Amino acid sequence: MKPASAALLAALLIPPALSPWPAAAQDAPQVPTAPEPAASETPAAPPALPSLPEKLGEVPGTWDLSRDGTNRRCVMTLVLDSGEAGRRLRFPAGCRRALPIMNGIAGWLFVDGGLRLVDRNVRPILEFTRRPDQRSLVATQESGEHYSLVPLDIVAMRPAVAASEAEPAAPAPTPSPFQTAAPLPAELQPAATATAVAPGPAPGIYALDRFQERDTCRITLDAAGGNVRIVPGCHDGGLEVFDPIRWRYANGRMTLTAKRGHSIDLVPSGDGRWRRDPEVGTTFVLRRVE
Repeated sequence: MKPASAALLAALLIPPALSPWPAAAQDAPQVPTAPEPAASETPAAPPALPSLPEKLGEVPGTWDLSRDGTNRRCVMTLVLDSGEAGRRLRFPAGCRRALPIMNGIAGWLFVDGGLRLVDRNVRPILEFTRRPDQRSLVATQESGEHYSLVPLDIVAMRPAVAASEAEPAAPAPTPSPFQTAAPLPAELQPAATATAVAPGPAPGIYALDRFQERDTCRITLDAAGGNVRIVPGCHDGGLEVFDPIRWRYANGRMTLTAKRGHSIDLVPSGDGRWRRDPEVGTTFVLRRVE
């Protein structure tokens, strides 16, 4: 047998798996798969602006002191000036009637990140610690009474003014007809998307209700731009000091933002009412009247 014929016969008899040369079909390049589109993520809610002091110089300003579960409250001003009992504080004479504990308070201290209201001998009467929400302080007496101290306008809040004055985001571009898909019928939609989202607060005039006091102040929620205005004739010092100027609704919560940049959140409680959440300090309920 000729050498050429022997080589041809050997090539035909060797199984493909033992052949030293791969078959042409095995060398075909694989078609690259298109990357899977990234799942759309719900934008996270903006982080809460800092409102509690981290150091002594951030404490001065206006605070709202109240006894939990009552309408007893006092709006006080803490200053850095040194007095006979720590730092000085100022409050109206009516605070002594509203909160008898104020009769023994002569000053304040900021120790180990906590705020203390002290007597003339610099002994603590109320020792406040942070609540988990990081928006208010709480103190508990031996009798079991709880007192809340909520910042209204303090130095710790003032650096956030720039954030509150930020320009609104540009509107999203109008999608082209080729990108707009026809809506699915309701019976073909998944149960999660077919469920209607609870409506937000309706624009209009809202009255502020406290623990046992109704209509202490009124505000107007504007539909255009989300502005807030205090109606003349307000008799609530706490709200006037807070001075809300904007509102927004997202994720089932209404947020009132003050001129200084700090904010409070409210959740619906039925019949056009919105209550503060978490419920700290004295009662804060907005009730739609017009």
